[in-house]
Amino acid sequence: MSALPAFRLPVLLLLLGLAACDQTPRFTRAEPDEALSAGAATVRLSGRTAFSKPSANLSPMRQLDFSVGNSFFRNPWVIAPSSTTARDGLGPLLNTNACMNCHVRDGRGHPPASDEDIAVSMLVRLSIPPETARDATSADLLKRLGVVPEPVYGVQLQDAAIPGVAPEGRVRMDYDYVPVSFADGTQVELRRPTLRITRLGYGPMHRQVETSARVAPPMIGLGLLEAIPEADLLANADPDDRDGDGIRGRPNRVWDDALGRETLGRFGWKAGQPSLDQQNAHAFATDMGLTNRILPRDDCTEAQVACRAAPNGGEPEVSDHILAQVLFYTRNLAVPARRQVGDATVLRGKSLFHEAGCQRCHVPRFTTAADAAEPELANQVIRPYTDLLLHDMGEGLADHRREFQASGSQWRTPPLWGIGLTAAVSGHTQFLHDGRARTLLEAILWHGGEADAARRAVLQFDAGQREALLAFLNSL
Repeated sequence: MSALPAFRLPVLLLLLGLAACDQTPRFTRAEPDEALSAGAATVRLSGRTAFSKPSANLSPMRQLDFSVGNSFFRNPWVIAPSSTTARDGLGPLLNTNACMNCHVRDGRGHPPASDEDIAVSMLVRLSIPPETARDATSADLLKRLGVVPEPVYGVQLQDAAIPGVAPEGRVRMDYDYVPVSFADGTQVELRRPTLRITRLGYGPMHRQVETSARVAPPMIGLGLLEAIPEADLLANADPDDRDGDGIRGRPNRVWDDALGRETLGRFGWKAGQPSLDQQNAHAFATDMGLTNRILPRDDCTEAQVACRAAPNGGEPEVSDHILAQVLFYTRNLAVPARRQVGDATVLRGKSLFHEAGCQRCHVPRFTTAADAAEPELANQVIRPYTDLLLHDMGEGLADHRREFQASGSQWRTPPLWGIGLTAAVSGHTQFLHDGRARTLLEAILWHGGEADAARRAVLQFDAGQREALLAFLNSL
């Protein structure tokens, strides 16, 4: 092939550059049914109770089952022995006495204020490095829990207890402030948290203790996330970055108690749970001290003598019937419809979302499996904006605590559906795993690691572009 004339080379390069730019979609109109984030299960609500309704395609009889599950999720459990035998057995150690206390109106939790040491809807996970699992018991716990528990305090700090048992400690969050500037000179101040555990009830922690603060995530659409075919999730995995885009989505492989083997993790901030049933069972046990068929013993270590001697509410305290009712409820909490999907500013923000590359992790769309656990969840085109995979988010967001195959800087991509209703439902706008971000813009600016290129792209946006991007996110 003969060489191109010199005067034609800049023209060719310009055309190639334009072709590359054209690969980023420009959205000028809403997609068909784009407002229906959960397909036929979507509800059209936008107020305080927008996260607390059953899937729109549940029959009246199935809505009754949903209401029964809601009662066990909402109402408090009591200390044993009690005449309320269906709900007794609370503790001995606990964080709260009802699921709804953390997931207020089924929404997002928040860290304690700087002058508080009561973490109402934030938990602190504990462990020690995996290489300390030198005995058979520790190795078995590492296989089943993905971590080696802190020897005295277990896998989670429990800051409350029943009478006669000492709480494990209290939690505070202190903040430093870090300025970040956009290309146009606009400055945003990020707050960097420091976790402090005070008033330890059982002596000092292990010198290598690993801690991770976790706010309660929203409850909507969980059954639909569970119904995404595993093959479709793994199709987005690229741990070796074969396509060279810098995004290395990895699945977490975790222990499934029901199957007795490793399987794909989907739930929790590090995708540490494989199913909603197991997620619920662990929450009953660690958050409220309630035994169940998956975790049949109270979370009391050898050092916690009073805890081990405390009365129980039966074996197990949460019956299989109650677990099944709560499972049905958590599977069928509906996702609200999007708002203003055809608005010009929202569509511009959607284009900018793709231009920055956010959709590479926050994958917009899936179709649920035909054999989903509930018929209402099957064959639904959903738009959760997640890949449920692990991504390295950089040192800024690292908790330095490993969980199964998740490293100390890896987090599961959180779904974005419903995020624009956080203030209406939860009464605040505090985002990320520990609630450090006070706005969606702050949350974006904390992104690092694999998401650093997207963060840098957003830093180049002018005021109008930032407004459009936030309008799109708030429409979700």
